[in-house]
Amino acid sequence: MPGVRNRVAVVTGAANGLGREIALVLAREGARVALGDMDAAGMEQTAAAISTAGGVAVTVAGDLTEEGPAAKLIEAAVERLGGLDILVNNVGGSRNRKVWEMPVEDWDFVLRLNLRSTFLCTRAAVPHMMRKRYGRIVCMSSGAREGTPWTAYYQGGAAYSASKAGVHGFVRDVALELAEHGINVNAVAPGPIDTERAGPSLKKMNETVEFSPNRMTPMHRLGQPFEVAHAVLFLASEEASYITGHTLAVAGGR
Repeated sequence: MPGVRNRVAVVTGAANGLGREIALVLAREGARVALGDMDAAGMEQTAAAISTAGGVAVTVAGDLTEEGPAAKLIEAAVERLGGLDILVNNVGGSRNRKVWEMPVEDWDFVLRLNLRSTFLCTRAAVPHMMRKRYGRIVCMSSGAREGTPWTAYYQGGAAYSASKAGVHGFVRDVALELAEHGINVNAVAPGPIDTERAGPSLKKMNETVEFSPNRMTPMHRLGQPFEVAHAVLFLASEEASYITGHTLAVAGGR
């Protein structure tokens, strides 16, 4: 199967966690990968792992919620890797607080981080894909787009949930805009995943509280980063040619 072999992919938020795993999987399957993140050192580690395994990776450090760095990352893929076929919008994060306690600065930070970077990188990538009449855009939504019980109960997560619901809406509309140009736009919505950042707190909740991720997830376990990466791989591949505007849950049945 063609998969992503010989394609050029951009992966944002590639310094750690899901972004790193996605970049490694795409490279393993034969894509040349341009990596973007603010964490230059972490990103270089990802690139080194790809190179050691025989793959090809370039890096661009910068804040992808700003127009300049987002455009520079896309340009690096085109100029240094020979084109652009796949964009994975993975930049994201949260500042959790109960809604009555949340500073407006935190609300704005979370929406900017999760939505603005997705918009800017997509806007920069689309003209290149339109000229080729081919493209795969995969955005990172979340099971939180419908509310996360344990987060809501113990911390509050309205900003994150709103932003990830926004990603779902973004994908639905942009998929319609780009369908006639041969560009597929989809999202992956992870549930509780055992990344280096989220894993420790999720495991602690499983050990200490009643409304825990494991208890409230039908498969009763945390997901692994490679399970999310494989979902992204599918949506980025030739085999997903008739799928667009879809959000694929990778959430253990939740």
